[in-house]
Amino acid sequence: MSNRSSFLPDAGKTAEITPEEVAAWVRLPCEQRPRLIDCREQDELAICQIAGNEWFPLGTFPEAGERLTADDARGMVVYCHHGMRSLRGALFLRAHGVKNAFSMSGGIDAWSRLIDPEVPRY
Repeated sequence: MSNRSSFLPDAGKTAEITPEEVAAWVRLPCEQRPRLIDCREQDELAICQIAGNEWFPLGTFPEAGERLTADDARGMVVYCHHGMRSLRGALFLRAHGVKNAFSMSGGIDAWSRLIDPEVPRY
């Protein structure tokens, strides 16, 4: 069995995944897809979010420990507003043993523009 979710790109080649790639699996049951981590702040979460996400603000990553890194065999995709914080989050996770952590390029703003225009932009 592969150590990498079939939904994720090769971690040796990139730290990012496109919104289109995430859209291909995001509606599957949680246990069948990579974890989707929203690393934005609470006020941003109140504006909009992608269904099925888990919320861990970027600043809480160091103390979240096992709650964040558990079940890493499924892989993880982190997203934020535009993709900058989530890239830092994905790299943090990789540095802490989560080999298949990725940032969704363009963040939830790109998700709204490219995948689901019902998601409010801010």
